[in-house]
Amino acid sequence: MSTTLLPARQRVAPALTLLVLSPLIVEFLFGSTHISMFYLLLPQIGVYGCGVLLLRAVVRQRHRGWGAILLLGIAFAIVEECLILQTALAPLFIAADPQHIYGRSLGVNWVYLLFQLGYESVWAIILPILLTELIFPDRRMDPWVGRRGLVILPAVYLLASAGTWYLWSQAVRRLVPGPGYEVPPLTFAVALAAIAVLAIVALGSRSASHPMQQSTRRAPRPWLARLVAFLLALLWFVPVILAVGVAPSLPAVAPVIAGLGLAALAIFLVRRWSASSAWRDTHRLALIAGALFASMLLGFLASGKAAPVDVIGKLVLNLAAVLGLLYLGRRMRTRKPAASDA
Repeated sequence: MSTTLLPARQRVAPALTLLVLSPLIVEFLFGSTHISMFYLLLPQIGVYGCGVLLLRAVVRQRHRGWGAILLLGIAFAIVEECLILQTALAPLFIAADPQHIYGRSLGVNWVYLLFQLGYESVWAIILPILLTELIFPDRRMDPWVGRRGLVILPAVYLLASAGTWYLWSQAVRRLVPGPGYEVPPLTFAVALAAIAVLAIVALGSRSASHPMQQSTRRAPRPWLARLVAFLLALLWFVPVILAVGVAPSLPAVAPVIAGLGLAALAIFLVRRWSASSAWRDTHRLALIAGALFASMLLGFLASGKAAPVDVIGKLVLNLAAVLGLLYLGRRMRTRKPAASDA
């Protein structure tokens, strides 16, 4: 059925779902934003939700694949960590002693930045998109955003990002003694250049991307894909643990190289598995579940000093997410298998 013939509620349902899923997954399910601060969901929808919805719409309209989404997701993470929050640059929240920050060089917290590039590009961008497309399989190739949306989304995203930057910078000045941190102009320019390069490489000048050739090799069982995703996700959180100074004697270059190797391994496995003609939506759901289980589990470590109501709230949200994934899996088993998208 043509998208224009669908009822208005069905046309906007995928977009609204993605708007909410992104901040819920990256902030609330993990626990970096507590349930007592649920009011922050609205500005987070403006930043995360509008960002991911706009990113996906551009990729779909230019007929690109998941590689483009990953590259733009990394660009989104650079915007978030280097321009809006600036937590990958500021020496204020990484260690108790700002003069001895693990992995800091040339004004950048490299170990922390590496973690956030992977975390925000996957948990804030890829997983919400993939999950929303599983919820609405018949609409997975639609951009979900029309011409009017392509004007409104950037405006809302910029306003929300500017507001978040202002509030965050004011919080820094109130909580941290001394003058606030200012990003050096050269660092700011390098971040903008990196974002531009990633966008150019992702979208390029070609009008369409070539579909991945399917292989006759067997796809892994969904339980194995879930387990591997869980283990890889657990390992990805090691850099952020090191970034707070847990093992200062370990050379910072070691977790950076290991993190890059882990990312390369994850990309290799997913590309190899998804190229199989036997790759199905059940495998995609398994990857989502494995990565979410890992982040939700490790989030309890980050919530160790939170108020009891916030720990209980996180537990309730995590249980609701698990039940939601189980329900989606059950629904998927009763519907016709969808063709593997390139």
